[in-house]
Amino acid sequence: MQRILIGITVAALASSASALAPGFDGTVLGASPHYWSCGVTGGGTPHWVITTEPGSTHSDRVLLQDGRGTYPWCVKVGTSITDGFVETRFKPLAGREDQAGGVVWRWKNADNYYVARANALENNVSLYYVEGGSRKTIKYIDAPVAPASWHTLRVEFSGTHIAVALDGKLYIELDDSHISGPGAAGVWTKADSVTAFSRFHAGSSN
Repeated sequence: MQRILIGITVAALASSASALAPGFDGTVLGASPHYWSCGVTGGGTPHWVITTEPGSTHSDRVLLQDGRGTYPWCVKVGTSITDGFVETRFKPLAGREDQAGGVVWRWKNADNYYVARANALENNVSLYYVEGGSRKTIKYIDAPVAPASWHTLRVEFSGTHIAVALDGKLYIELDDSHISGPGAAGVWTKADSVTAFSRFHAGSSN
């Protein structure tokens, strides 16, 4: 079994030919993000928009999902990664049913992809695969996820091996073969979660 080590340095990220720049500064406030494709698995009316951080006095731009849907997602156009990493910084702001922030990878379409997420209402980290539009649990584990606070969620994947870390701590490491081959990477929420994303990195390990 190939082990994946969480914690690639900033220099390593910068040197990766397929690593994506963080942030959303290139998009006009109030618009959907440039070079991203946003939608939902299941039903609902998700709303992805570039804005400043709600309640903050600084002007840094964030990607905010404040609509509602079964599983809203937003993937970076042009990403096609088989083995590599995906990382985002997110803040769960509100939600009565869920306060979730997640990442997707090997995303083929709205109905087929991997997703890892952290949930501030449940205080856990979970790993799923979505196949034919149906979400299936691979594993979940308790983890502290403070509401209205920034968290960093990172996944590294190679072949069947997957490692999921929250705020620098590894919570899930296992093998799963449900979704293979290249796919897009992006961010994800659930139900009525109002979630802000301030950074996004994805890259290939080869």
